[in-house]
Amino acid sequence: MNEQPQVKVMVVDDHPMWRDAVARDLAAAGFEVVATAGDGPQAVRRAQAAGPDVLVLDLNLPGLPGVEVCKELVAADPALRVLVLSASGEHADVLEAVKSGATGYLLKSASTQELVDAVRHTAAGDPVFTPGLAGLVLGEYRRLATEPAPATPDEPGAPRLTDRETEVLRLVAKGLSYKQIAERLVISHRTVQNHVQNTLGKLQLHNRVELVRYAIERGLDGG
Repeated sequence: MNEQPQVKVMVVDDHPMWRDAVARDLAAAGFEVVATAGDGPQAVRRAQAAGPDVLVLDLNLPGLPGVEVCKELVAADPALRVLVLSASGEHADVLEAVKSGATGYLLKSASTQELVDAVRHTAAGDPVFTPGLAGLVLGEYRRLATEPAPATPDEPGAPRLTDRETEVLRLVAKGLSYKQIAERLVISHRTVQNHVQNTLGKLQLHNRVELVRYAIERGLDGG
């Protein structure tokens, strides 16, 4: 008996043959392909209407670049998982994608099985990167963590996090998905999102990447 709901996927690429092939492969692997799009503005509209769990996204899109599509959609729905599928292995492209909210980055040279596995892991909230790129991203996080912090949170009048907010922040820093955090703390997915949003507001941060940086700076990712 299969109790797992089908993972809803959307494929965004400006090459129709490639887009259709990826959508076909994912559907054959058991995913529910809820939408496809061929340019940036179309991707934003259709994703907001279809509500996919995972967005498989090319970076080089007409109308609106992939990183902007990612940024806009993740800001609107922090639960959305974005897997970038790109021909570019340039480090700058990878880091920009991650900073815009992508949870994974796969090169188009990947096999169909690698893509299927990557989408499955992305849906579960696991970071997925083409070999060689994972170290780059982790290295960037560490580099950011060693830079001087823009503000000193311990100074008088600094925002104070509740025990639960600190607990959620610690688990975010360890790379857990909101769903995994909810299960571990026995609270709802929505409550986790609310804690994250409250923490972002208190710390005057803008996204999960900045939150992870803040947590690493304070050693909250250890243990």
